[in-house]
Amino acid sequence: MNDLRWPPPPDGFPRRLGKPRNSAPNTGRPAPPALPTEVVDTPHGVQLERLMTGVGTPVTVFAHGLGHGIAETRPLGSAVAGKRVFFQFRGHGESSSPRGAWDYGDLARDLRAVADMTGATRALGVSLGAGALCRLLAETPDRFEKVVMFLPAVLDRPRPEAARRRLVNLLEAINSGDLPTVANAVVEEIPPSARNGASGWAYVRQRLNTLMNTGLSSGLLTLPDQVPVPDVNLLRDVSAQVLVIGCIGDDLHPSSVAEQLAAVLPDVRLHIYNRPAVLWHERADLRERISAFLNA
Repeated sequence: MNDLRWPPPPDGFPRRLGKPRNSAPNTGRPAPPALPTEVVDTPHGVQLERLMTGVGTPVTVFAHGLGHGIAETRPLGSAVAGKRVFFQFRGHGESSSPRGAWDYGDLARDLRAVADMTGATRALGVSLGAGALCRLLAETPDRFEKVVMFLPAVLDRPRPEAARRRLVNLLEAINSGDLPTVANAVVEEIPPSARNGASGWAYVRQRLNTLMNTGLSSGLLTLPDQVPVPDVNLLRDVSAQVLVIGCIGDDLHPSSVAEQLAAVLPDVRLHIYNRPAVLWHERADLRERISAFLNA
């Protein structure tokens, strides 16, 4: 793997990929301290990396998106009451990587194990995590009391070819160590207005450190071709109160998927943001919306 950072940082000095560390642009705002995680055994034999914050009840479990992890879901729970349980799916971070290809049923087992082990009664899923959560609820409609689905990407129909190819290319580039291709994909996650600023460069550096050092297991390579549930109508029996959040203009997370999901859930609220990159443009509103729903 080429160990030179790409693109170059805004100060013009070269950076080398190394062990991820806390870092931040020179804005006067320090990076938040990294909290210690633990690796726990699950009943289905997969070891999963976990972080728990907060105390008491209720307990909420947070399921991240593809190529993301605990660091990306933590901000979504910052104002959520009770105990918050963050974890890494198999093939991510320090979690184990069982042999063979995986499907959403495997991810749902990971999520279920973490929820059962901690007594979680609420759950939040982001993108891939929302898909795993849909699969879990299709199998056990009464498992949670409250659920948040943020940026659901796919339900019972295959992804559009452009979105599928984009994910496949990213996963293949990570596994082959193709740093420029991974960097270009990460830049696509950033709003154009922020790509040349300090926050944009800091985001690229952080994501490259995560993706190129911890990597992603090859077991994830087939996921872009799969769907979480065989039939979305299996979700009509879900008993939980659900908040579905989507946005317009995101090719990987079409607003039509959020609308389709909301249409079949019995007790649901739907919110669609009017532009993509929600975590960049609407972070404060998103955190308030999630906490208001879960804390009510």
